[in-house]
Amino acid sequence: MATIDLIVLGMLKKQALSAYDIQKLVEYRNISKWVRISTPSIYKKVIQLEEKGLLQSVAVRENNMPEKAVYSLTASGERAFERLMEELSLQPVRMFLDFNAVIVNLDSVPLEMQKFCVANIEKNVQDMKAYLEENLREKENAPDVPETGMAVLRQQYILAETMEAWLEDLKKRF
Repeated sequence: MATIDLIVLGMLKKQALSAYDIQKLVEYRNISKWVRISTPSIYKKVIQLEEKGLLQSVAVRENNMPEKAVYSLTASGERAFERLMEELSLQPVRMFLDFNAVIVNLDSVPLEMQKFCVANIEKNVQDMKAYLEENLREKENAPDVPETGMAVLRQQYILAETMEAWLEDLKKRF
């Protein structure tokens, strides 16, 4: 099982949700900014987890809306969630920063291209930092945002600040 499994099982551990509700929570909590998770993958994942017996669904109709499946954890799902928490917490911490593929190849392009690429990365880091600042302000006192979610937002902000400092150091080497 993977990280997306843990995200989905964790959300359903707290409350029964439809795939659409899970996807909305992923968006609201900005989970896709720090974990590779897409809308189609959420819909596929709930179906897979149900087929494995980790989830059960109930068809629900609200007002004039079409029927939707609302998922909850089974006893097997509860055990799988706890097992995944343990397994993933024991794994080595990996930081996949896709732009490092550009950095390791900088010396293969002319100096102007190097500067251009680093400036692009720097702009993206600044954009991400601004986005995180706004998000932190919006969600800082929101009662529905768990402290663990805020901890991840603060972590991402600190990483953005660290990347800015690292980029400044890198630019001095040109």
